[in-house]
Amino acid sequence: MYELTGTYTDQYQLTMAQVYFHNQGINQEVVFDYFFRKSPFEGGYTIFAGLDNVLDILANLKFNHKDIQFLKAQGFDKKFLEYLKDFKFNGNVYSSQEGDVVFPTRPILRVEGNIIEAQIVETLILNILNFQSLIATKASRIRYSSAERTLIDFGMRRAHSLGSYHASRAAIIGGFNASSHVTAGRDFEIPVSGTMAHSFIQSYDNEIDAFRDFAKYRPDDCVLLVDTYDTLKSGVPNAIKIAKEMEAKGNQLKGIRLDSGDLAYLAKKARKMFDDEGLAYVKIAASNQLDEYVIKSLLEQDAPIDVFGIGTSLVTGKPDAALDGVYKLAYSNGKARIKLSENKAKTTLPGKKQVYRLRNSQQNLIGADVVALEDEKDLKEMFHPFESDKSLKFEDCHKEPLLRKVMKSGKRLYESKSLSEIQEFSKNRLDELPIEYKRFDNPHIYKIGLSEKLMKLRNELIEQESKNKLK
Repeated sequence: MYELTGTYTDQYQLTMAQVYFHNQGINQEVVFDYFFRKSPFEGGYTIFAGLDNVLDILANLKFNHKDIQFLKAQGFDKKFLEYLKDFKFNGNVYSSQEGDVVFPTRPILRVEGNIIEAQIVETLILNILNFQSLIATKASRIRYSSAERTLIDFGMRRAHSLGSYHASRAAIIGGFNASSHVTAGRDFEIPVSGTMAHSFIQSYDNEIDAFRDFAKYRPDDCVLLVDTYDTLKSGVPNAIKIAKEMEAKGNQLKGIRLDSGDLAYLAKKARKMFDDEGLAYVKIAASNQLDEYVIKSLLEQDAPIDVFGIGTSLVTGKPDAALDGVYKLAYSNGKARIKLSENKAKTTLPGKKQVYRLRNSQQNLIGADVVALEDEKDLKEMFHPFESDKSLKFEDCHKEPLLRKVMKSGKRLYESKSLSEIQEFSKNRLDELPIEYKRFDNPHIYKIGLSEKLMKLRNELIEQESKNKLK
């Protein structure tokens, strides 16, 4: 829906690219890694989302006439602008599968190309992957709390402007069933769902008349909002009357929605009222500032709620608001590169790498991924990324490579998967993860380790850079 061109980036990507261009950067081959340092929500995992959108954008990325004119006004020189007129991303991309369960420190996506193109695409990659992975992870936590109940994304009005579009997509990957976002539904083939607003009922002189008209024009998908005036004395009794009228016409009331008050108490009372009238098929939906913790509490109280509509908490990634994904240079001009920091956790992993997920002889996860150099084959032991005295041997484990080539010379190698396929893959991967990694309080830490050769390379580069400081 939203066409993103080459100027969908930070200014400094282009100022650097201009320098690279004039210094033969078009011939300088580099590798960048995308990864993050901490899972959101103090959780034990992250759901990787946004890859398909990134690949589509990279395959079609260009600078149009408006872009060139704007950049000319910003002072970029003529030769560089001539290059940008014909710009196309011609790099390679290796990536984890979208929907996979991923963890801090290890590469999730790798970009290979000349330094100009690899630098220009940094910001859009971070923008899309960080946001969608955050929302997909939040959605998966809400799904975990709600078990098999229906989840609907109601967050468009509370989202950060157009971010709602990709938030709805990410919510489906994380386990939601539908969205109220009509455009996202159209473009991503997401089931759309919606009921009515309080204003609809207020626009009538009588609540029952509002309900009756709504049922008339929505006989197969009628959900009534029952808390405009008095949930138990007006809303539910009127909904029961409408349900009886619909039955007489051969239809059924699909459900009611509670949007205020003590949701557990009201749901229990409403359920009994409908059941006493032989209307056990009428579903109860609830909304109003829900998140994984509120839903967990409601279900612990045995609230008979069938459908949850989640808005603000989902689409804003509350309380974290952002995933701290980064994009760092790991290889350039035939040499492995490293970024040093006084904070050991911010020292990057050099070279071209592959990541392997470890499984035991029964194919069960052992709770560890190992990061190795791309050409390493004989892996038997991994070392803690920042505490070299800690290691783990895994001689008898099956090693599943996680980074696969998804783009070659700027062209996609695989067709897009449907969101339902990505969601199912994500569910299966999350189901494999033992429960201790999924709990909300003090989750178990999934181990990420370095191969012996990668650790040796990193240590050599650290020592080399330390010596350079002294010169």
